[in-house]
Amino acid sequence: MTYRHSSPRTARAALTVTLAVAVLAMVAFVGGAAAQTAKEFYMGRTITLLVPDSPGGIDDLSARLVSRHLGGFIAGHPAIEVTYVTDGGGIGLANSLAASAPRDGSVIAVIQRSVPQLAIQGSPEAKFDPLAFTWLGSLSSFGDDAYMVLVNADFPVKTADDLKRLSTPARFGSVGTSSTNYTIAAVARETLGYKLTIDTQYSGAAKIFQAMRDGELDGQVVSLNSIRANQPAMWEGGKVRPLVQFGRVTRNPLLPDVPTGRELTTDPKALEVIAFAETPFLMYLPFLAPPGLPADRAAALQDGFAKMMGDPAFLADAKSIKLDISPVSGEAVRGLIADAAATPKDVIAEYKKMVAADKK
Repeated sequence: MTYRHSSPRTARAALTVTLAVAVLAMVAFVGGAAAQTAKEFYMGRTITLLVPDSPGGIDDLSARLVSRHLGGFIAGHPAIEVTYVTDGGGIGLANSLAASAPRDGSVIAVIQRSVPQLAIQGSPEAKFDPLAFTWLGSLSSFGDDAYMVLVNADFPVKTADDLKRLSTPARFGSVGTSSTNYTIAAVARETLGYKLTIDTQYSGAAKIFQAMRDGELDGQVVSLNSIRANQPAMWEGGKVRPLVQFGRVTRNPLLPDVPTGRELTTDPKALEVIAFAETPFLMYLPFLAPPGLPADRAAALQDGFAKMMGDPAFLADAKSIKLDISPVSGEAVRGLIADAAATPKDVIAEYKKMVAADKK
């Protein structure tokens, strides 16, 4: 098993991802994979697992975990190779999976949970139908997690209300504008009145944490399990302070003194927007394949993914890296996306206004 990292380039971002998957498509075509059973197709083959993030974040952690186990549950027992394609982010990867990735089952991906929502809200950058993808499932339903508005412990803010009274806005970081660490920060700012700016230049969670340590940023929005798994020294050492938790209706038992976003407003429209913004957390770590796969290969991937999530060795490995596993099937992921698409248009319009662009 190997890991390859493609570092970010410049304005050719989305094109880079498109070319990468186009090359994979050509290889698959030359390989002549038609008219084979799923077992025959996957025997001796390597599946490419694409990650739209740099190493060090929750998507990378999840992808490497899956790469160690999934092949053993797919007919033919293929190897799984993780490849990082950070150029273009999750939306660039989704566009490429829809347009030019090989539709033979040789390529799968993990994708930021907010990406399907971009298509639902009508983003002009989203050139895909999220319901058309082959959804394998999600490792987590976020049942034992929380998405925290978090600041450095030495930042002069003790409670969520203190974020409303700052004379100079807090500096938060995010991975572009399609990630939930951007959208939840923006929704929190607009619905709860927090004073913060969001710098979208970062290529991954590890870079944001480093910027916080360096004093370049004051905080970010990040999951509890992500920081516990990837930055244990910051969390266990008390270097950060959680102020609000999202992605939950009730407080996480590990954060009994941290209010949920829903507790902090009684405005009906704000509550509807928060609920829409939190939808991606119900499919927190989603894996997918391109549309139009042969039915038996799609089934092999989906069945294998489901069996993997219940395997004792997989669960022990996940526990060792502090990753919450609360499985969601591929069919259930697709259902969640369909439900989000049925959200009233005025609520989606309000959400779009809130996350349209950072207000410096």
